[in-house]
Amino acid sequence: MKKFASLFVAAAMLLSLAACGGSASSSSAAASTPASEAGSVSQAASGSETSTGEEGLNIVLVSTAAGVDDGSFIQNTYEGVLNFIEARGNIDTVTDIMEPTGDSTAALQAVADVVADYDVIVTPGFQFAGIGTLAEENPDKYFILIDSAATDAEGNAVDLPNVTGLMFAEQEGGFFAGLAAAMTTQTGKVASVHGIAYESNVNYQYGFESGVNYANAHYGTSAEVVEIPAYAGTDIQNNDVGGNYVGSFGDVATAQVIARALIDEGCDVLFAAAGDSGNGVLSAVKEAEGVWFIGCDADQYDDGVNGDSNVVLTSSLKCMDVAVERELNKIVDGTFEGGTQLLKADTDSTGFVSAEGRQQLSDEALAAMEECMALVKDGTIVPAANFNGYTPDDFPGLA
Repeated sequence: MKKFASLFVAAAMLLSLAACGGSASSSSAAASTPASEAGSVSQAASGSETSTGEEGLNIVLVSTAAGVDDGSFIQNTYEGVLNFIEARGNIDTVTDIMEPTGDSTAALQAVADVVADYDVIVTPGFQFAGIGTLAEENPDKYFILIDSAATDAEGNAVDLPNVTGLMFAEQEGGFFAGLAAAMTTQTGKVASVHGIAYESNVNYQYGFESGVNYANAHYGTSAEVVEIPAYAGTDIQNNDVGGNYVGSFGDVATAQVIARALIDEGCDVLFAAAGDSGNGVLSAVKEAEGVWFIGCDADQYDDGVNGDSNVVLTSSLKCMDVAVERELNKIVDGTFEGGTQLLKADTDSTGFVSAEGRQQLSDEALAAMEECMALVKDGTIVPAANFNGYTPDDFPGLA
């Protein structure tokens, strides 16, 4: 099962969305526009100038599947753009375009159709990895990739000064979800549900299992991670990684079936890193009695409202908003650099929701998670990931 870090570049080309669905939308966001209407969208996104003559950036976010109101992965990325625009005094503009098929060729074509009309192109998702050739042909444009490293049309990794690929250590967020689950469960059974066994989702799975194992070893818990063999995943190297995989990031119905089956097996805490499919897990949790849901990528507490209660225990975080806003500011101040970045807890890029009123962790669980945060940041704990050479049963810090 152990995979080595030398596979990182090849694996990065196939990263996927690892988000949980939701219903919230940003009131200031432009309505998601199909890629087929990109021409009219670009006309609506012309830049403005301040009284001092400073010209704003024309920014476009091109996404697939759920669009900017998915309540998690894509929306959190979009909020980073909105935060940048607000902080700069609203002199910049943003348009969002949704390519609904999720096909990589179609996703890249959606970008190619509008690249001439924008200064900055933001693309959340593995579907956009092959943007390297287009970026090389447009050296005056900036490209910010989320969850992918730039490649050319043949899949070869490229390093361009106008493209940055933001990768995240999802295993760290998964680790905190596993800790929370193990220290909260009353039945002793917990589980995670995922979309497709691309690297980012396997990272979440292995991180979750690592967190459960760490709690069992250090905090006196005895939680079991439940997997349904019929839904086991196969990663990009054709390794059986187990877990509970929907097979899609947009199959809410199947995700709900899997979640119900896990609840029937006795699981009372479910973590979903499954794209829009996560909505199916959340629905199943709301139908059940005494079951918690752990959100993913962004704070999903508002999505957990269930009558007069809330089913969200906490949410693991992958802070795309912070990272995207940081890169946009680099463009403005002239410090933008191309290349691939691996963002971790030590730059506040991964973590969990600890704010009062946004989580329902016990004092003991919260204290343990905060203690472990410091150990993850300084490298004492290194949760297992798909290709970091460790497994959930053997990773630095477990013993």
